[in-house]
Amino acid sequence: MASLRLQRVRELLKREIGEAVRREFHVSDAGLITVNDVDVAGDLKSAVVFVSILGNADQQKRGFQLLTEHRVRIQNLVARSIILKYTPALKFVFDDSIVRGNKVLQIIEELEKSAPVESGPTEEP
Repeated sequence: MASLRLQRVRELLKREIGEAVRREFHVSDAGLITVNDVDVAGDLKSAVVFVSILGNADQQKRGFQLLTEHRVRIQNLVARSIILKYTPALKFVFDDSIVRGNKVLQIIEELEKSAPVESGPTEEP
């Protein structure tokens, strides 16, 4: 289990990276980029940033490309806003858990619609 300090750093990085991405990239170009989670190494020298991108396929591809191209810039923006001994080296990973979750919910809704409706117990006099 992660230490309390590590959890606090994770949440702080998640918020600041999200803000930096929001300021740097326009939704029309890169889709809506959201930071789902940040996994920080124990020594705080590296971090894996899990992002999801809502938009069409071109926007998703372009958004991830922009993230990887501007990784150092985002790192610098985060370093200015968060005071740590080491600013973690960021690595962006596409996280499709939201898309998969929506598919599961859609399947459940379809199953509920196609399932026969059971009537309650009937009492005969």
